[in-house]
Amino acid sequence: MPGFRNVISTLSPDGQEVMGPEVLLWHYPNNDIMNGSLLTVESNHFCVLKSRGAILNVYETGQYSVETPQKVLFGAIQQAFYGGQSPWQYEALYINRAKLVIKASGTALSRELAVMKYDVDYYIHVNTKDDACKLVQHMPYRGHTLTTAEVNAYAGPVVEQAINQIVQVTPFERVNEKIHELTQIVHEHLQEFLTVYGITLDMVKVLVFPGDERMRGLIALKAFGLDELSAVRYYTAMIMAEHGVISAPNMAVGEPFQIGTALPNFQVPFSGRSGALSSPAPQPGAEKDGNE
Repeated sequence: MPGFRNVISTLSPDGQEVMGPEVLLWHYPNNDIMNGSLLTVESNHFCVLKSRGAILNVYETGQYSVETPQKVLFGAIQQAFYGGQSPWQYEALYINRAKLVIKASGTALSRELAVMKYDVDYYIHVNTKDDACKLVQHMPYRGHTLTTAEVNAYAGPVVEQAINQIVQVTPFERVNEKIHELTQIVHEHLQEFLTVYGITLDMVKVLVFPGDERMRGLIALKAFGLDELSAVRYYTAMIMAEHGVISAPNMAVGEPFQIGTALPNFQVPFSGRSGALSSPAPQPGAEKDGNE
């Protein structure tokens, strides 16, 4: 239709926003971007316009008309085969410039080779138009989206290396004393790595805890002031109590468990012949069978 110009945006046909909190980059999937198309860029997005692999421009908030000079030869081919419009001549890549959160988790070994687990939350954003170009040029993606999970696939090994750098030389019980140092070193390593991709790191949160549930329980008991042996006894007592074992309190205090009172002693008479047992003497008043 003459005068019609299609609008390129991050809204789906039903008006929903495609760029959710887990999407860092979104490639406009249709091949209808032509000269005269309108690019709509939201306030929390960048839009990188490419033509045949080359970056033409980076747009901030607003609406822009796609207008670029055409080569004479290519213009003649475009006019002959596509009526003045060539599909896939332009590509629009939208960059989410809002602050996004990424979660990384894994395991590390303490100095005693005890298994430790860690959870790391780090917040990122793309700050400038130059950073948007770096992201498009250096971060590969598959399909039409680049998600935070895919970014973490690149950054996860950096987090693991930074945490192991400290945890592996720290005693098991003193790892949590190093949280501030862990947070600082993870932030430094991550920022250095993500800068290449045009990503700014805002904040990092690190949590390290024992990988074995029994060790967590024992450390919690020691936090109450118990020594190692008492902590083991109380932990065992709690497990016994959960299974209904009545001797659990004895385990907690380290005392033996006895059932009822002492058993009475009985004399067993012998006949004197080859150690055979003799029949017990009849009790007074007892009746014998067959003598009635």
